[in-house]
Amino acid sequence: MEMEQTVFLIDMESFYVSIEKNFYPKSKGKPTVVSGDPKRRSGVILAACPIAKKYGVQTAERLWEAQQKCPDLFIIKPKMETYVKVSVHITEILYRFTDLVEPFSIDEQFVDVTGCLHAYESVDALAELIQETILAETGVFARIGIGDNKLLAKMACDRFAKKRKNGHFTLRKKDVVTHMWPLPIRSLFGVSSRMERHFHNMAIRTIGQLAQTPLERIRKKWGIPGHVLWLSANGYDDSPLVADFSSNREAKDIGHAMTLPRDYEHLSEIKVVLLELCEEVASRARQSQQLGATIKVFAKGANFEQPFSFLRQRPLPYPSDYSLDLYAVAVPLFKHFWSGQPIRQIGVTLSKLSSSHTRQLSLFETDADTKERIGQTMDVINQRFGKAAIFRAVSLTPAGQAKERAKKIGGHYK
Repeated sequence: MEMEQTVFLIDMESFYVSIEKNFYPKSKGKPTVVSGDPKRRSGVILAACPIAKKYGVQTAERLWEAQQKCPDLFIIKPKMETYVKVSVHITEILYRFTDLVEPFSIDEQFVDVTGCLHAYESVDALAELIQETILAETGVFARIGIGDNKLLAKMACDRFAKKRKNGHFTLRKKDVVTHMWPLPIRSLFGVSSRMERHFHNMAIRTIGQLAQTPLERIRKKWGIPGHVLWLSANGYDDSPLVADFSSNREAKDIGHAMTLPRDYEHLSEIKVVLLELCEEVASRARQSQQLGATIKVFAKGANFEQPFSFLRQRPLPYPSDYSLDLYAVAVPLFKHFWSGQPIRQIGVTLSKLSSSHTRQLSLFETDADTKERIGQTMDVINQRFGKAAIFRAVSLTPAGQAKERAKKIGGHYK
């Protein structure tokens, strides 16, 4: 008899806040949030504790809006390097139970425990042991959704486990009709607010109504994506648990974007940031041993009343992983589509990637070896001494952001 698959989705409750409360005893019993620095346009709530949520504070809302709801907020600036380390530690804990672990986000991980259940009294006993181990070693409480597949584990965690005191809930296929079908259609994983409106226009307001709608009607309306949602509503999900991302996924693009600390009005300032972004993207391309044949530039204006943005691309003369090659195309591309208005966001992406092991030689590129040595030397210095160890002189001007960005992970201070 084939063994029933059992998948856990392990979700850390108020992950950033739970970690920070270990360092700030004064925050105990107080509505606490982790938020970026409002002086640098990043005053957004990244995480809120359960007490703060009772005041209506929500993740991703502006800090000033949260303070209007709760003036006594205890505010902590994020330390992303710490969060990443704790997340890696949690992954290592999970590997003690099974080698089938798939990180889904910094605070969520899928685990297939089918093969190790025989060593424990029950599924619930294993879930509680994992919770106890994570809490003891990190101070973070883990909520666990349990299901026959990744979809049901995710639904069990998001819609049920978070509401239970013990923090875990099991949702099997046989329970879909009872537990999942009465939920509003917006509760189904993968349904956006826009898709919810479309479903409402079809008189589909619950997951059960979608599940009972003839599949052909859904396929005719939305094709394959609609078919996937219909399967999800019925509890089916064949997506595999991918335990090794590095060997199963390759990047299609390499890009980097940033929100500027102030409005950039002059081309001379914008060119500094474009060069820094090209340096970042080129370095990541070299680390991935990839060359890019096309450069994309993104920009967004600073005027909220008259918004503008553009994303445009242009081919490079030849595939490259050298920053100045990217910069030479990025600047005229930006100038061509820039309206002259102040900007607040800008990004550079390298696409149409190919392996650097099969570099195409060009009669017109006479300094390829020199470029390669320069790039590799910069990478070695930055890897050994930190990203702020070496950068171009223009980054020391008021427009430069490289030194400040070196202090951050994922856009937030380490």
